[in-house]
Amino acid sequence: MSARGLHWASLNEFSFVAGMRFLFWICRVFGRWPFRLVLYPVLAWYVFTKPLPRRASREYLRRVAAHSGRKLPGVLRHFAAFGESILDKMLLWGGLYNMDEVALHGAELMANAAAAGRGGLLICSHLGNMELCRVLSRQRRDIRITVLVHTRHAQAFNDMLASLNPESALNLVQVTEMSPATAMMLAERIARGEFVVIAGDRVPVSPNPRVAVVDFLGAPAAFPVGPHILAGILQCPVYLVFSVRRNGRAHVYFEAFRDSVRVPRKDRDGALAQLAGDYARRLEHHALQAPLEWFNFYDFWHLPELDSPDAPR
Repeated sequence: MSARGLHWASLNEFSFVAGMRFLFWICRVFGRWPFRLVLYPVLAWYVFTKPLPRRASREYLRRVAAHSGRKLPGVLRHFAAFGESILDKMLLWGGLYNMDEVALHGAELMANAAAAGRGGLLICSHLGNMELCRVLSRQRRDIRITVLVHTRHAQAFNDMLASLNPESALNLVQVTEMSPATAMMLAERIARGEFVVIAGDRVPVSPNPRVAVVDFLGAPAAFPVGPHILAGILQCPVYLVFSVRRNGRAHVYFEAFRDSVRVPRKDRDGALAQLAGDYARRLEHHALQAPLEWFNFYDFWHLPELDSPDAPR
């Protein structure tokens, strides 16, 4: 793949994580404002030495500004929001985050489903801090969550979280390809009333990714159809979850998406594109509310070798 179309999984976060260890110590000892004072020189070095994420951030902010008609802060502020999000994750697993400051919206959807013993699929995104959902599930024992991840590219970051709290590595399932055995395991968990979380805004790590090309912020972008295929296999309720930070407070939104998903054999690609498009519109809605909170630092609109959606393959 060209440098412009570098896959997100090949972007190594080690150097950024090393700086965050030092910044986390500053926050613990001196507080959040001293953390922010030191954060910007660290970010300036990172942005200066990482041209691909820098260009991706600039392109994303340009698209948001053109789509919304609002003038947005620059790349450094975008990366600063990313740094704040990483700090929040570290504070969460370090037991230093005030969970009373988290505003939940639509949480009754999950509580009612859990009370009825009915699990489901939660499609999340790289908007805000999704670690909140995992920590909330630790506090609410009636809500059990399994997160599907591809974390090999971020091993340094995950090791850092595990050093703060070994439980950060629990209920994570490493998935590169969805095997029948994995699907059966997930179906069993949902049948027990648990929830499975999968991201809906990153192309799979595969030489032939299964995607649908839909409109996002005014231009075609490839979204994975794997979450929707999985929903069709599991035949369970599907929810969306988005997390953003506004005015210094974290907000987590739960939304009902489908009671169940049935992908017909006839016009399979059209059905999957409809599902991916509906998800993209909800992601766009929340991203426009908090544009600096979307953390995909690669060329999201680059479509290598994709002249048309390849969902039916």
